[in-house]
Amino acid sequence: MVILITGGARSGKSIYAEGRALALPGMPHYIATAEAGDEEMVARIAAHRARRGSGWRETEAPLDLPGALEATNGAGPRLVDCLTLWLSNVIFANMDVPAQAARLLAASKRQTSPVIFVTNEVGMGIVPDNALARRFRDEAGRLNQEIAALADEVQLVVSGYPMRVK
Repeated sequence: MVILITGGARSGKSIYAEGRALALPGMPHYIATAEAGDEEMVARIAAHRARRGSGWRETEAPLDLPGALEATNGAGPRLVDCLTLWLSNVIFANMDVPAQAARLLAASKRQTSPVIFVTNEVGMGIVPDNALARRFRDEAGRLNQEIAALADEVQLVVSGYPMRVK
């Protein structure tokens, strides 16, 4: 089972995704894509960990998300938070985005235990004014569409309330 949970920044996606993961059988596994590059991000990561508590296993996968999915397959539900941070990491590492997206899609199709992906819906705003931001928006839109196509379920979270899309 693959679930995609999307929405805007601070829409409640992660909290909703955590609840969904906890409702599935087995000990949930959090796959974190964020890197603590500054003090503000350190605080955000700490807040996420404190909110989840100790009942979760955790793997950090800022770049090799496909590998993290493969390594945790069969070990209960996984929550990937989030695809857009992973994509940013891939772009800034000058990796081949289409190749990495293809690896992620292939790994996602091979999963035997549930995966919940959290992602940001970035296509509802204005066109960014610089090439890097436009590239990120375009790549995120493509990745979200590809994951949504293979997902069994897609939820859009708005102001803390999920709406079933698929």
